[in-house]
Amino acid sequence: IYHHCYHYCSGAVKVPPHQLGKKGVQDHLEDAIQRLRPVNPVSLSVSSRTDTGVHALSNSAHFDLQRKNDKLPFTEDVLVQALNFHLGTEQIRITRAHRVPHDFHARFRAQSRTYVYRIALGISHHSLLPLTDWDLCWSLRNTELNVDAMHEAASLLVGTHDFSSFRAVNSDLPFKNPVKTMDVISIQQGNSFAYAHFHREIPFWELTFTSKSFLYKQVRRMTGAMVAVGQGLLSVPQLKKILEVRDSLAYPQGMAAPAHGLFLTRVDYRDTDLQLSPQLSEELLTSTRKD
Repeated sequence: IYHHCYHYCSGAVKVPPHQLGKKGVQDHLEDAIQRLRPVNPVSLSVSSRTDTGVHALSNSAHFDLQRKNDKLPFTEDVLVQALNFHLGTEQIRITRAHRVPHDFHARFRAQSRTYVYRIALGISHHSLLPLTDWDLCWSLRNTELNVDAMHEAASLLVGTHDFSSFRAVNSDLPFKNPVKTMDVISIQQGNSFAYAHFHREIPFWELTFTSKSFLYKQVRRMTGAMVAVGQGLLSVPQLKKILEVRDSLAYPQGMAAPAHGLFLTRVDYRDTDLQLSPQLSEELLTSTRKD
């Protein structure tokens, strides 16, 4: 399993071949892995797919790597350094590598995923943001939001619901179960990344969402609806009606939050799913001793 952080790319997964000149995070990572000259064809499985413009402070992926001439596996530290070297100047970094059992799957074994959406207030023009927050938040002209109403909206969306109204139409639509359980939807004050040094204070809010899985653009749609409630453009009863209709066309056009304010911040697994069996660990140690 390879934990990595990145921001701004053409999404986390591979970009279709017909989109010439564009690469997703997966494309860049697979290119870096191929430079390690594996014997086997390497296919990367990413835990969480993100749209173009969405950032990640933590994501995870897994792949199988077999070296030539029965060489021993790379150590975890060497693998991290080698992949980061081959990633070069791309805004992608491997932060940790971990050897996992053969039946591990980065996507299907994930127990929860956490996203944070950053909102800056009182910004009449995006050029007034410090460069540290450029394209890393949603800047609003509003100097304040009705946070109490937003908490009420969050309590309506938390729990298990059919979120059909909060998913965008895509090719996966007929195959995805629209019933999801939102374990956490919270609203907390945040800060500019440069808040300790910038010449003026900018009010920031962070919306946090945790669930085992999400529908396509669900977080951005929930964020947009909650912000509309905070702006007084949408009432909580109206939001409830949108949820209960269970129809993606019921979601108001143009209300979804933009991609650039969204961050994938955590992907969590059970410790037992990450641990090698004692027998396999002993086999690896024995192999090392023999060589």
